[in-house]
Amino acid sequence: MRRFVLISAGGSGTRMKTDLPKQFLEIAGKPLLIHTFEAFMQVDPSFEFVLVLPENTFDYWRKCCLEHQFRQPYLLASSGPTRFHSVKSGLRLVPNDALVAIHDGVRPLVSTRVILEVFQTAEKLGNAVPAIPVNESLRITDHAHSQPLAREKVRIVQTPQCFRADLIKKAYNRNFDESFTDDATLLEVDGHRINLVEGNRENLKITTPADLKIAAALLISEF
Repeated sequence: MRRFVLISAGGSGTRMKTDLPKQFLEIAGKPLLIHTFEAFMQVDPSFEFVLVLPENTFDYWRKCCLEHQFRQPYLLASSGPTRFHSVKSGLRLVPNDALVAIHDGVRPLVSTRVILEVFQTAEKLGNAVPAIPVNESLRITDHAHSQPLAREKVRIVQTPQCFRADLIKKAYNRNFDESFTDDATLLEVDGHRINLVEGNRENLKITTPADLKIAAALLISEF
């Protein structure tokens, strides 16, 4: 079964407080997006890639590839107004009879173990979603009131979320709703049970300047 990696990188630099979209910011000598590609490339050179970017950044990305001698083949799709629309756009380039791992372009620290495990689990069970336990105490709020929430019952969901392509493409064949916070949420609406696998804590989504500093330290140290 062919194995695709769909990298969704349609975000901007709003929370990063920079004019340059965060996926192009450099750490350890390379743009974030190249680090993300390489996390998968070092696991299996046969992975097939779909990259989703804002159309107005296509030329900039191509210049980055030339500057950093990045020659990995990939299919390119245009992003939409939300992550939902961006992933839906990229999925059009994935054949139905494949496995597809959908990953955030600004998560360059995903581990080899997680990548292998989501593909292996999705091949057996149809889907796999990495998640990690919560270490902090939690409270759930309702306007002015709050109460404790048992942290052992809560998980932080990560990417790559991996699926049989025919299942996730069918799940995306609907109109956008704000309750669709990730790919697994959509598949669950179609009646499928979500299979959690253990994520890796370093696999943070880089959205703020502080995240960027942490990621740089981890990449430099080759955790």
